[in-house]
Amino acid sequence: MASVGSFLAFEWPPLLRKVVLTLLLAFIAFRFVYTIARLLVAFGGAGSGSSYQPVPVAETDAAGRFWLRRVSLSAGFLLIGWAVVSLMPSFGFSIDVARLASLAFGFGILAIAIETVWRRPGKITSPVVRSLLSLYLIVLWLAWVAGLFGLLFIGIYSLVLPALTRGVGRVAQVFANRVQLTGALGVMLNSMMVRSARALVIAAAVAWLAYVWRFSAAALAGSEIGIIVINGVLNTIVVLLVADLLWQSSKALIAYRMDLAEHAGGTEDQVARSGRLRTLLPIFRNTLAVFICAVAVLAILSGLGVQIAPLIAGAGIFGVAIGFGSQTLVKDVLSGVFYMLDDAFRIGEYIQSGSYKGTVESFSLRSVRLRHHRGPIFTVPFGELGAVQNLSRDWVIDKMTLNVTYDTDVELARKLIKKVGQELAADPEFAADTLQPLKMQGVDSFGDFAIVLRLKLMTKPGTQFAIKRRAFMMIKKAFDENGVKIAVPTVHVEGSGEPATAAHQLEQVVKKAPMTESAETCQPYKAPQALKGPKHIETIDEAQ
Repeated sequence: MASVGSFLAFEWPPLLRKVVLTLLLAFIAFRFVYTIARLLVAFGGAGSGSSYQPVPVAETDAAGRFWLRRVSLSAGFLLIGWAVVSLMPSFGFSIDVARLASLAFGFGILAIAIETVWRRPGKITSPVVRSLLSLYLIVLWLAWVAGLFGLLFIGIYSLVLPALTRGVGRVAQVFANRVQLTGALGVMLNSMMVRSARALVIAAAVAWLAYVWRFSAAALAGSEIGIIVINGVLNTIVVLLVADLLWQSSKALIAYRMDLAEHAGGTEDQVARSGRLRTLLPIFRNTLAVFICAVAVLAILSGLGVQIAPLIAGAGIFGVAIGFGSQTLVKDVLSGVFYMLDDAFRIGEYIQSGSYKGTVESFSLRSVRLRHHRGPIFTVPFGELGAVQNLSRDWVIDKMTLNVTYDTDVELARKLIKKVGQELAADPEFAADTLQPLKMQGVDSFGDFAIVLRLKLMTKPGTQFAIKRRAFMMIKKAFDENGVKIAVPTVHVEGSGEPATAAHQLEQVVKKAPMTESAETCQPYKAPQALKGPKHIETIDEAQ
């Protein structure tokens, strides 16, 4: 500002005025490039992360110092060369001499670029990659010499623009963090600041490329196809930038709302509302992504001169045809919509439908992912769910039966079970999950071997299993201490009568009788004559 003020404050001769103005513009442009480079290195350079340290880069980061020097040297060569070459005709130098000086400065920039490729810090690349990159830079230099400025800037953009866009995005993120905007509006503004900064870099690159190529309707008035292509390309870039901005902002807002819903507490209504948001927001995000892509494609086609009204009508007819041809898919999608409208289940709830059961993990447009309690994942289309049992809503009643012997004092058993229920309800481990304590409802039935007692327990969903296991342990201990016996089925076998006596007599005779052996064979023992005869044979058959 002081230099510009000094320049405007004095009256300069024409030639000196041109020289001073050219050098002043070069100096201002150099300082601007140097400041931008320092910001990029300080906020988002190698090893700096996303935090700003108000310390000179040259004292903190060797990689940042390397890149800052190379950028400053390249900008200096470029701007000084431009100033010198533009002033040479004013001092009487011919055009050929000015071109020779321009080539010399361009060769200097090429040498700096190649030296940067071979000596850059950070990721180590192979000599082959560095050689190819050096050859690529030489090709760009030759394109500049040949006057192919459009090709030159496209090649430069392919090298510089990705890194520059990321760096500008990190700088914008740092500034957004320093502003410390909170809430949904803050999340959207932070995302829009970052994406807008990147979009401005891309827009500036495209505008400069359009200026270099003279992309205007007046310059290409004689080429209708050229005008359509150029306007279509520019329209495509603008549409993509706007679509990216909308999508990133919406995605950040949805992620923020999902994070709030995941860590939300409060009353049961608030928890239920949070669970429903966690269920519906992923589906809304997927639907929004499809909608933004469809609108962006239609806008791009419209910018290229394509009539999109017939396309929309054709898409409707095609959609109807696809609907008839893929009824299962349509059924799955529509079923999922109605499940969501009915609030049948939410993420994190345990459901059962037919042979499928598990915890709801996520959704898509046509299916739900269920994690079984043993580990497997079921991906079930909505159209196959049918009636859904939700085992994670409000409360659950677990009813149990207990068998005691017929000589049991039922009233004593009832008092013992009631005492166990009260102790469980007062236990800090189970008190928050117990809605109604364990109690005996009465005698359910008289079984073949026991009196069947019926028990009831009301808890929060999913907590009844641990409480029931602890209750059974305490009931067993209390029954043992008070002489109450738990009945188990038994089998009593009794034998009597003449057939059993004959079989027992035969068994004793066989055990006492010796076996006759010979050198060649071993013959079985023959029963004594006293046991032979029809009467004894008949008795043996009856015993068997």
